[in-house]
Amino acid sequence: MLFELKTYILRMVTRMPSTTFSSEEIQTFVNEIKKQLVPILVEELKESELPPLLTRKQFMDITGVGPTKCNELFNRGDFPVTRELGHPKVPTKMFFDWLYASAQNVQEVRMKYPYSAI
Repeated sequence: MLFELKTYILRMVTRMPSTTFSSEEIQTFVNEIKKQLVPILVEELKESELPPLLTRKQFMDITGVGPTKCNELFNRGDFPVTRELGHPKVPTKMFFDWLYASAQNVQEVRMKYPYSAI
């Protein structure tokens, strides 16, 4: 039974039409895949470099904002900050989600490093 199944599959595979691509087409595919995949991988690497929770000081260092702007952001209702662990902490992933949710948020926090999230 197993041998017959293997034989049947082999016959079906050999009957399938094959597609060949020119070198230019293959290069186009490769370039398109790189164009789409590299930014995603770079962002994943950058995100993995940051701690899951940012302290106030880390947040100010990463974003380049001063204490006044930091306080303003930390006290906004829509800003992702948690105070359940003692001192305020910013969940990194939630911060980047918030940051890129609107152009206004991006304007408020001008990142000095090109960090981003997926």
